[in-house]
Amino acid sequence: MEELPLEQVRTLLAVVDEGTFDAAAAALHVTPSAISQRVKALEQRTGRVLLMRTKPVRATESGQVVIRFARQLARLERDARAELGLGADEAREPVRLPMAVNADSLATWLLPALTRVPRDPPVCFELHREDEGHTTTLLREGQVMAAVTSTPDPVAGCTVRALGLARYLPVARPDFAARYLTGSLERDLREAPVIVFDRRDELQDRFVRALARGAGAGASSHRHHVPTSEGFRDAVAAGLGWGLVPQSQAEPLLRTGELALLTPERTLDVPLYWQQWKLDSPVLAVVAKVIAEAAGEALLPPTR
Repeated sequence: MEELPLEQVRTLLAVVDEGTFDAAAAALHVTPSAISQRVKALEQRTGRVLLMRTKPVRATESGQVVIRFARQLARLERDARAELGLGADEAREPVRLPMAVNADSLATWLLPALTRVPRDPPVCFELHREDEGHTTTLLREGQVMAAVTSTPDPVAGCTVRALGLARYLPVARPDFAARYLTGSLERDLREAPVIVFDRRDELQDRFVRALARGAGAGASSHRHHVPTSEGFRDAVAAGLGWGLVPQSQAEPLLRTGELALLTPERTLDVPLYWQQWKLDSPVLAVVAKVIAEAAGEALLPPTR
């Protein structure tokens, strides 16, 4: 395979980050024609279409591979310059660390964990909120360097380690339970109003199917979409429907009687993993260590 010219690789990254050829030209201080020529030359060299010429532009699957390489290259170059003492002013600028994380981790244990990261060198966290089952998509596209995910299979070019189990409790407001959940819990949950995070949230459906040992269609079609972790909890506490709430969020409301546990024998545990690029990056290594330690305190031990 022919070598990938670094100028062309960096140009492709600029086009994706800026969204248009004109914006990339302004960022790189060249003409839009030069940007177009570099991208076309890179596509000819790789024999692949790398960009979808939409507004904003989007990387194709092959383009995502090159974009991920470009971001890794930029990270390694910055670390090398810092270790060599080149560009001292640049080395003191905050390190940008894009990460993908699910909403419940973000609302519970992850933000306190990030405060433990040493401040030298300074780090700017760029957090992308995404469902834990889909955070690896951002890794695959090269948009983030690391992700909290429920997927144990590593993305190409990434390492993976188990963080622990996030426990969810099936809860509802007591008067909601008294109104809707009066007989068989499995049957009632198929008809009672339910809270879901968004249209990709399958936790409540998985819980209902688990009650039925895998049979049936899941939770009711009468569902309210509440796309924030705190809003989800508050919607359940307000009596709009039942839902699976993270244990750390549910327990204070259970103690005050604002929420009732639907069944003490049944919970739902979601395994979480940390995936990151295979880079010898000191900053990324420190963040990974801090995340693993914090997860060990906040989550249940991972299953073996």
